[in-house]
Amino acid sequence: MTIERVTSLQVAQRAGVSQSAVSRVFTPGASVSSKTRDKVLQAAEELGYRPNVLARAMITGKSRIIGLVVAYLENQFYPQAIERLSVALQQEGYHVLVFMASPTKGNVEDVMREILDYQVDGIILASVSMSSVLARRCHEHGIPVLLFNREQDDATMSSVITDNYLGGRMIAEHFAKLGLSRVGYIAGLEEASTQRDRERGFNDGLAAAGIQLVAREIGNFEYAKSRAASLEMFAGKDRPEAVFVCNDHMAFAAMDAIRSKLGLRIPEDVAVAGFDDTPIASWPAYDLTSYRQPINRMVAETVKVLLQRIEDRAAPPRRVVLEGELIVRGSTDLGREG
Repeated sequence: MTIERVTSLQVAQRAGVSQSAVSRVFTPGASVSSKTRDKVLQAAEELGYRPNVLARAMITGKSRIIGLVVAYLENQFYPQAIERLSVALQQEGYHVLVFMASPTKGNVEDVMREILDYQVDGIILASVSMSSVLARRCHEHGIPVLLFNREQDDATMSSVITDNYLGGRMIAEHFAKLGLSRVGYIAGLEEASTQRDRERGFNDGLAAAGIQLVAREIGNFEYAKSRAASLEMFAGKDRPEAVFVCNDHMAFAAMDAIRSKLGLRIPEDVAVAGFDDTPIASWPAYDLTSYRQPINRMVAETVKVLLQRIEDRAAPPRRVVLEGELIVRGSTDLGREG
C-alpha cells in the first residue's frame, strides 16, 4: 500500500491560510505571526505533515545543511566538539551531516566530493585538511570552508584554533619551574598543524630555559602507537624525567604504559603533561596536567564565522586564535613549582 505524502497546500487549506504562509512557518528565521504559526503547526500535526527540506533547498538555493568532516573520534576532544557544534548550529536553524574521514588527504578528497553532492551551505573540517584544488572548487561554488582545530596555508579558508604554540611553550615553562632538565616529547601526526605548533612552542620554551630535549618519539595521535612510543622512550636507564605528549589521548596511553608495563611512578619517576584537557584528564586514574582548549569559545567562534560567510559570500576569511589555560594536576605535582 502506498501512503501519499501530505502537501503544504493541504496544510494551508486545513489551517485556512495561504501556501506561502505554511512555507514561512517552516523556514527558519522567516517572519510570521504567532497566530498563523499556531494554526499551521496544529494543521500540520493533525495531517502528519513534514516539510520537504531538499525540495525547499532546490527552490531557495539554500539547503541549511552544514557538512562536518572529522577523524580521530577515539580522541575524546572530537566527540565533545561534534556534539557542541551540532547543537549550536541547530539552534541557528541548520542541520549537520557528519562525514568520517581518515587523516590522509586522499581519503578526505573523496569525502569532500561526496559532501558537495548534498549541496551543503558550508563545510567544517575538524582534525583534517584538504588540497588547494578542492578548496578552490568550494570557493568557486560559493561554499565557505572552515578549519576547526587545524590550519593550512590557504587564503580562502577560515580557521578557529587554540594557540597551540603558546600551550606548548607554557608546558615547557612548567617543567622548567619544576627543575626538570631531562625532558622528552611524544609527537602526533607530523603533518598536522596542531602537532607542529605545539612542538615548536615546547622546544622554544625549553631553549629559553636552557633545557635540551633528550628523547623524541612519534605517536601519530593513536593510542597503540603512543603506548609503543612510551615503552621505547622510558625502557632505558637514561629515561627522561618528564614528557610532554602532544594530546591527552596519547598521554593516557603513555601513562598506562609507564605505570603498568614499566612499573614507574607518576609523577615521582616521570612527570607527564598532555594537551586538550578532555574530561578524562580530571579522572583520578589519570589526574593529568593538560593545556585546556577553550572548546565552548571555539564552537561559538566557528558558528559565528561560518554563518557570516554563508550570509555574505563576499565576507573575507577569518583566522581566529584563542588562548587556552594550563591546568596543573597530580601528574606533574612534585611540590617544587614556586
